Amino acid sequence: MTTETEDLPFDMEAVKTAFKNVKHMNDLTKEGGPFQLMFKSTLERLMKAELEEHLGYSHGDVRNKKTENCRNGTYKKTVKSTAGKVEIEVPRDREGSFEPIIVPKFESQTSDLEGQIISLYAKGMTTRDISEHLKAAYMGVEISPTLISNVTEKILNEVTQWQARPLDALYPVIFFDAIHYKVREDHKIHSKAAYVCLGISKSGHKDVLGIYIGESESSTFWLSVLTDLQTRGIQDILIASIDGLKGFPDAIKTIFPKTEIQTCIVHQIRNSLRYVGSKYQKEFMRDLKPIYQATTIELAEQNLKKLEEKWGERYPVVTNSWRRNWPQLSQYFKYSPPIRKMIYTTNIVEGFHRQLRKVTKNRSVFPSDKALLKLMYLATIDASKKWTMVKRDWSEIIGQLSIHFEDRLKLEI
Repeated sequence: MTTETEDLPFDMEAVKTAFKNVKHMNDLTKEGGPFQLMFKSTLERLMKAELEEHLGYSHGDVRNKKTENCRNGTYKKTVKSTAGKVEIEVPRDREGSFEPIIVPKFESQTSDLEGQIISLYAKGMTTRDISEHLKAAYMGVEISPTLISNVTEKILNEVTQWQARPLDALYPVIFFDAIHYKVREDHKIHSKAAYVCLGISKSGHKDVLGIYIGESESSTFWLSVLTDLQTRGIQDILIASIDGLKGFPDAIKTIFPKTEIQTCIVHQIRNSLRYVGSKYQKEFMRDLKPIYQATTIELAEQNLKKLEEKWGERYPVVTNSWRRNWPQLSQYFKYSPPIRKMIYTTNIVEGFHRQLRKVTKNRSVFPSDKALLKLMYLATIDASKKWTMVKRDWSEIIGQLSIHFEDRLKLEI
């Protein structure tokens, strides 16, 4: 048994010294390492706060120890955490009625403080928000944003493993799209693109195959993304649904030459309207609908010709764009309505982007690429927990795809 000591803050000098001795990632969590020192101090502070609540008075208040329950020193206990085994000093009371919530009696695991921190971080809370939340939850005990950041930093190991995990040899459909964020780099704020690959597996389940942080969206970077997907095991993609980025189809064909490419109709419409005068936009949209809503490609091409005849002279850039991109825009006409609905836009991946925005909306600027990737990974894992259902009409879809791609998609019956 040890005697009661003052409620000291972190020994920051000891922590700084421990950080100086860090040469490898494993040194962060080794015995006596900085994470252990900080985590040990935090646990002990939380338990002291719990004991004060249990006793009903704060440390330093004068009480009659003969008639009232009071502190009774501490005892040593070794607990397990993601920082490894940590020996802590657990406070106790004279009556023996105190049981810490954060480290329950007879258990060697904490009540997952680190798990709480990571869960709150995954929901989009900043490190300072989490610090304030835990301060309120644990009776005024302060957990520094630095410690919270260090706890979440361990997620990067998981991100690395997730990003390198093996993938299926074939995906019937993959949606490629980028979402943009502001990142601080070299004391300047840069616009970065998070390249997202969302696949539909042969079983009909959604899966984010990878997230890659790069400069503003370019076909060159997409080529490196596609190369990584191939390295991780993908041998064939039947259909790729993409936005209208110039050069992207060529990048896909370089790695997966047999893949059919469907350019997103919605992206094409948005890009078109940027060059149409506001007073003509409604009329222009009325003339566009018969093209992409046509029941057959023959009818769609007739309506495209009418669009060119009516608007070609006023807006040649727009009509020429539809004609130039028509081979990739019109791929979906060869399929039945369930497949058409799935591939003619990138709505599936954009829906995922909306989920990411909900989590990242509290951060106007990220301090680094790693910080952005870390939060996007946690948001992805959280979102994918709900992706348990097979895509609607998948039995019909996969059956028809097996006919269209009979030499590449084999179904086991």
